Amino acid sequence: MNINTDMIVLYVDDVAASATFYADQFGRKPVDQTPGFALFALDGGMKLGLFLRQVVQPRTSMTGGGCELVVMTESRDQVDAIVAQWRTRKIAIGEDAADAPFGYTAVALDPDQHRIRVLYDPRA
Repeated sequence: MNINTDMIVLYVDDVAASATFYADQFGRKPVDQTPGFALFALDGGMKLGLFLRQVVQPRTSMTGGGCELVVMTESRDQVDAIVAQWRTRKIAIGEDAADAPFGYTAVALDPDQHRIRVLYDPRA
């Protein structure tokens, strides 16, 4: 059996607000959006779904911080540039850019406190 993972779903309190946030981050609009769900098609075939927390079945109590969306970069300078953009846009910074055992990284928080990690891994 071949299993392909091609979508991550985040539970959000306000689909429209979260879709606006991610459209700004990704530089693209959702490919589909309703009051209860928004879908982004990302590079490499991956998709990001934003599902209204109050209507998902079975019910969930999951809030932000339970996982991370990781954005890979090609250099340390790109990590720093993205963090500078986050600051300009008044996006909450969860972790300033720093060296870690797995690369040079920083973390921002979306409106629901989901973590977005930007990472340069020189081994990749």
